[in-house]
Amino acid sequence: LVAGTEFDGMNNSDLEGIIVKTHGSSATRGIFNNAAQIWNHDFYWRSMKKDGGGNPPAKLAKMLKESFGGVQEFADAFAASGTGHFGSGWAWLLYDRGSNKLQVVSTPNADSPLLTSGYYPLLTMDVWEHAYYLDYLNVRKKYVDVFLEHLINWDFALQRL
Repeated sequence: LVAGTEFDGMNNSDLEGIIVKTHGSSATRGIFNNAAQIWNHDFYWRSMKKDGGGNPPAKLAKMLKESFGGVQEFADAFAASGTGHFGSGWAWLLYDRGSNKLQVVSTPNADSPLLTSGYYPLLTMDVWEHAYYLDYLNVRKKYVDVFLEHLINWDFALQRL
């Protein structure tokens, strides 16, 4: 995909730059899709941990309360984002640098918050069928519940604040 383009021989350490540069161009759509999915999936793996879930650290719990009304309200919003997303995509917990608040958003396909200035991703959940179908068939809600209750990596989110 990159042979003969400005990205030929480029180091993967600038994956975020590749994503931003290739977004929105039909000529670089394939490069964008592959680069963004690599970045999103890497971020997804770090958004989970064995024996995750539970209560977030105090600083993050405080921000969740200020932004959503509480940890449970955040979980409800995140679950709604993941289960309500039509088709394939991602649910995200973002830090909004402008308001100093947290937000939940979903993005389609390979899109990510890297494409929106002012937002900093803290966590993501993959809602493509490949993330849950083998374990939960078409019951995305069960996957989302397990993600929130047993996998979410609050420590990773806190480190990113």
